[in-house]
Amino acid sequence: MEHKFVFIALAGALGTLCRYSLSGFVQQFNSSFFPFGTLVVNITGCFVAGFLWTLFENRWAVSGEIRTCVLVGFMGAFTTFSAFILETGMLVRSTEWFYAALNLVMQNGLGLGALSAGIVVARLI
Repeated sequence: MEHKFVFIALAGALGTLCRYSLSGFVQQFNSSFFPFGTLVVNITGCFVAGFLWTLFENRWAVSGEIRTCVLVGFMGAFTTFSAFILETGMLVRSTEWFYAALNLVMQNGLGLGALSAGIVVARLI
């Protein structure tokens, strides 16, 4: 069991380095304030998550531990946005339209609200 955590941590470290590198590479070519580096990381992460999920489900016989290392460790550190989109996509695929919409609204709305609350609380301290 402990080795699984080590492999997830190593995959996560690799995902973090890839996110930092890709985001920085893209952002150096951007002269505006728009975070194109983060956008590219999130969209790339969504593509890779969908691509790997489909291959793991339909083409490659991959153990649960490897799936966890790749999808939770690497992809989770590369971008949690891909997990959010993957989960929303699963709800859509299951025709759970209400829950898919609720997930989109809550994740984004509550996320912005929590960010604002964090700013307010930090300013009060």
